[in-house]
Amino acid sequence: MKNPNFNNKIFAFLIIGILFISNIHAKLLNNLVLYPKNNDKNISPDTHLKLTFKSNPQIGNYGKIRIYKSSNDSLVDELDMSIPAGPTLANVNPNATYTTVAYEYVSGKFTNANTKPGTPSGTALPTPNNYQLTIIGGFTDAFHFYPIIIHENTAIIYLHNNLLEYNQNYYVLVDSTIITPTNEWFKGIYNKNLWRFSTRKTSPNLKFKKLIVDNKGNGDFNTLQGALDYIPDYHRDTITIFIKNGLYEELIYFRNKSNIIIQGENRDSAIIQYANNEVFNPHPWNVKTNERPGTFPSRRAAFTIDNCTNIQLKNLTVKTLLYGQAEGLLINGNKTILNGVNIVGSGDALQTNGTAYFEDVKINGGGDMILGRGPAFFKDCDFYSPGPFMWIRNTETNHGNIFVNCKFTGTRPEGSELARAPTNKGTSYPYSEAVLINCSLKNIVSKGWGAVGEETKHLHYWEFNSINSDDGKLIDVSNRAEFSRQLNIEKDEDIIKNYANPEYVLDSWIPKSELYK
Repeated sequence: MKNPNFNNKIFAFLIIGILFISNIHAKLLNNLVLYPKNNDKNISPDTHLKLTFKSNPQIGNYGKIRIYKSSNDSLVDELDMSIPAGPTLANVNPNATYTTVAYEYVSGKFTNANTKPGTPSGTALPTPNNYQLTIIGGFTDAFHFYPIIIHENTAIIYLHNNLLEYNQNYYVLVDSTIITPTNEWFKGIYNKNLWRFSTRKTSPNLKFKKLIVDNKGNGDFNTLQGALDYIPDYHRDTITIFIKNGLYEELIYFRNKSNIIIQGENRDSAIIQYANNEVFNPHPWNVKTNERPGTFPSRRAAFTIDNCTNIQLKNLTVKTLLYGQAEGLLINGNKTILNGVNIVGSGDALQTNGTAYFEDVKINGGGDMILGRGPAFFKDCDFYSPGPFMWIRNTETNHGNIFVNCKFTGTRPEGSELARAPTNKGTSYPYSEAVLINCSLKNIVSKGWGAVGEETKHLHYWEFNSINSDDGKLIDVSNRAEFSRQLNIEKDEDIIKNYANPEYVLDSWIPKSELYK
């Protein structure tokens, strides 16, 4: 005969255990807010995870974040906080070992295979290192990245890209050592029932030709990169990606795309930014400028467009958060249009290679602020730089940088230079072209231009009707560099007319945008 007292004791212990676990759960949830919330549904697979505390947290330097598929408890992704995000000093150890994550990009889709980030996709050789690596935009060479970024009292967790899938259930485990809140209690998340969520059952339909990005989770995607990855390479239909106002701290890289309009809700409130530069994501040591299409060697920009055609950026801000050689925007492709865009960078704030048209664009950056090979046409744009404003590298096969009705403001106390074209590591740019038509200037040195090297016969450093920004009067150009030229309305009427025409400058391409209708 069973002892009823024994059964009662077992039952009591079970109740106490359940209450104890519930109490731990309650304490945990009282100290932080999860995103996605526990048991949330219809989450976009590109989501970042968020832990919001009552006070500002600090990032730990060891411990792991793991995400599992609920159906079979299989590990989907893992972040190891003992691995540094990336180098902060040049000349890092080339003999260290790669970090590893098991996934790859195959035929336009990420699969859970064995290719490691750092696998060369072009002619660059792998540069082994012991930093965090993630594949962005199918670029298996990979980028260094920050697995956690703190904004005030929220820790944003950046999973490796494109590992979550539609119509799946996941749970997250977090070691207590990855975050240290100020004067708070955080014991980690070790119970798989505390942070669970399910992704949307189906992906967006491109037949509607529009995708909405909203970092609050109310769009088709939470991230711009997620939306860009979803659009097939060389897609023929024009797809508009509409970005709702918000701060999107993500390293953007996309390649082999066409016919995409990326439009922010408001140019000052739809902000894409990242802390990237040449030190954090350096060039491969064995490549200068030439790789296979879609494997451009520079990885230092916050926002990179690589081997793309017919891309438009409208009404948004792009910026890098680090100093040094750090473009806010890097363009490598043709028929790119920017309208109503703010670009903030350091050093080479904008690099533009291939036919590009800029209207109502504001650029704020360091020296050599506009770098590239052209052709590029700028209209009604504002530039702020200590100078030189540009380092032009076009050859005789195409035009360089042409400015119409633009404003140049030098930020160096002694005055700033407009452009330079010196010999660089044995390479000179004797056909560099910078033409200013009806532009206003402020705090520009009387010489106007910087060093250009010895080959000046074919330089086109030309001005027409440059005025002083403060009083609207013509600039005194009597001390301009001897290799530059002042265009004359009578003698150079055809030159002025041609260079004021984007079609002439941009290899017979006529930029077309909805904003011009």
